[in-house]
Amino acid sequence: MKLFETIREMGHEQIFFCHDFESDLRAIIAIHDTGLGPAMGATRLWPYPREEDALRDVLRLSRGMTYKAACANIPVGGGKAVIIANPENKTDGLLRAYGRFVDSLKGRFVTGQDVNISLEDVRKIRGETSYVVGVSKKAGEPVVTTALGVFLGIKAAVEFRLQKKELHELKVAVQGIGNVGKNLCKQLHKYGVRIFVSDPKREKTEEVKHLYGATVVDTNEIYSLDVDVFAPCALGGILNNSTIPLIKAPIIAGAANNQLEDEQIHSRLLESKEILYCPDYVINAGVLINVYNEMIGSDEEKTLKQLNNIYHSLVDIFRRAKEEGITTHEAAKHLAEERIMRAKNSCFLGVSAFRTSAVQC
Repeated sequence: MKLFETIREMGHEQIFFCHDFESDLRAIIAIHDTGLGPAMGATRLWPYPREEDALRDVLRLSRGMTYKAACANIPVGGGKAVIIANPENKTDGLLRAYGRFVDSLKGRFVTGQDVNISLEDVRKIRGETSYVVGVSKKAGEPVVTTALGVFLGIKAAVEFRLQKKELHELKVAVQGIGNVGKNLCKQLHKYGVRIFVSDPKREKTEEVKHLYGATVVDTNEIYSLDVDVFAPCALGGILNNSTIPLIKAPIIAGAANNQLEDEQIHSRLLESKEILYCPDYVINAGVLINVYNEMIGSDEEKTLKQLNNIYHSLVDIFRRAKEEGITTHEAAKHLAEERIMRAKNSCFLGVSAFRTSAVQC
């Protein structure tokens, strides 16, 4: 990877490489954009095989946070952080050292919980910095809010692609039964959806089978099921040259980040198969909506109202893609960039586009 060329192309403001000798912390914090406010983005802990893989992941995820905030009409910028480590090697010292690095940025970056970082871990990080969200439940549970946002996205896609208002007897394949995937199954079950699930951990699939009557399938079989919606809720990169030819579902709508292995190539491949793709950073914005409202002190009712932006933004994206003959990935990118530019121009004129003091002009 050509580091500075990549950063320039993706539009990042700053990249921080963090190392603490005593705890063996190795972390990267990427700040993509702070034009509308502090960069918000959760912290992921993962045993990346190469440092280049970690850098590529944090760059894509942080840019996605900028677009996520814009599409959800949340007045913050985009950032993300990754800690390179095995979950088994996670220590209090490592988390505290990471917290001190976050604190050194003086609020330019606000973080929270992601893969392999628990609520208890976030509280330990908060012991070293106040620039952490997701430690209270004032705005509701982040995973519940995220799952509800994905559910609203599925409704939008089903109405647009299948011309159906009701979800009863619809077939949805959920890949990955983590906290969000499990809560999504709960939402789908309420509306009479037939659920198919896969996860490497059998105890997770057996639980949703017992709770929600889900049909458990093999992790490789999940792609080729004859279902209405495929919902990726695990890790990224799962939409690629190998998996896309297998997919029979006319809709892809899930919570995972960075679902497209190559954004340009694979969004166009999905379009060529007439598969309606819900851009991940639009449909999974519930967690950002949740933690932002926690940060500014809003209640759960306001958070739930803002979740409707996910539904309406996706409808706008679907229509634009159809009218302009572009992919939904491209339409979402255009929508986000237009909102960012419009808000920045309003700030330049001395008027906040979002009418909130959280915007930093």
